[in-house]
Amino acid sequence: MSKNKTGRDEKLLSPPNGFIVLIPSIILLIASIWGFVVAVIDLNNYGFSSSALALLLAMIAYWVIIFPLACAGLKIVNPNEAAVYVLFGRYYGTIATPGFYFINPFCTMSNPTTPPYDWSSWSVPSKKVSLKAITLSNERQKINDREGNPIEIGVVVIWRVINATKAVFEVDNYNTYVSIQSDAAIRNVSRQYPYDISEDGEETSLRGSSSKVAEELRTELQNRVEFAGIEIIETRIAHLAYAPEIAAAMLQRQQAKAVIDAKQKIVEGAVGMVEMALRKLSEGNIVDLDDERKAAMVSNLLVVLCGNRDAQPIVNSGSLY
Repeated sequence: MSKNKTGRDEKLLSPPNGFIVLIPSIILLIASIWGFVVAVIDLNNYGFSSSALALLLAMIAYWVIIFPLACAGLKIVNPNEAAVYVLFGRYYGTIATPGFYFINPFCTMSNPTTPPYDWSSWSVPSKKVSLKAITLSNERQKINDREGNPIEIGVVVIWRVINATKAVFEVDNYNTYVSIQSDAAIRNVSRQYPYDISEDGEETSLRGSSSKVAEELRTELQNRVEFAGIEIIETRIAHLAYAPEIAAAMLQRQQAKAVIDAKQKIVEGAVGMVEMALRKLSEGNIVDLDDERKAAMVSNLLVVLCGNRDAQPIVNSGSLY
């Protein structure tokens, strides 16, 4: 027996096997049919008889009252399912072990997420609580990141019920509760980080640190739904993008930053190559260049290395002067 935060005790039931009641009920049903036939024959052949009438009434009482109650108490619990039972408005107990059982026939199963009975389809919805892992794909939400930029974010949450009693009694509808709390947690966590690496040098961002953000989201969401007997298995960011109204401007900003970074790398590499070329020429005594010729060589090499197009060389057969 486990006790949750609100003080409610979860009572795990261990009812008897259902076959202990089912097999005798079937045998008594066959015997009651035989007894009914015998009673009818006696009344027909010998007239009124108190013993035959009592046997006939006993058989009818068994068919109308005892046998239906015996059948009503037979319950089946499938693997990864739990059944929460209520008896006359009071919590009776929970069966979380799969099997075929017999319980109090006046108990009713409780599950707030079960849809109402559909008379048109003649289908009876199950009120058992599923303990399987459930995937919740939240719709894309438009929120602001830490820098105030509107973004769109969508998160996939994988969760399951680990305490059926809490899930049934602590919240009105645990499916809706998980969805609403997921939306709130996404908004709260997303506001703490910028979309991309900020200008102040902070490396944690929604785009660059998605795994870290997802784990923080899982932790916060788990704290929100723990009292309802729900476990958050995993959270993943499925969609992340700037909102349409600023997407084009942000794309241009990213492209400009990428061009600047690329140009910076090119210039750094070109300067290094020019420096290496001058050093190699000087060390090998290949040619003796004065300052003016070095300046001209540096200018030409930088133009060739930093230019966006292929260089068109001009062959000079005379002197530089």
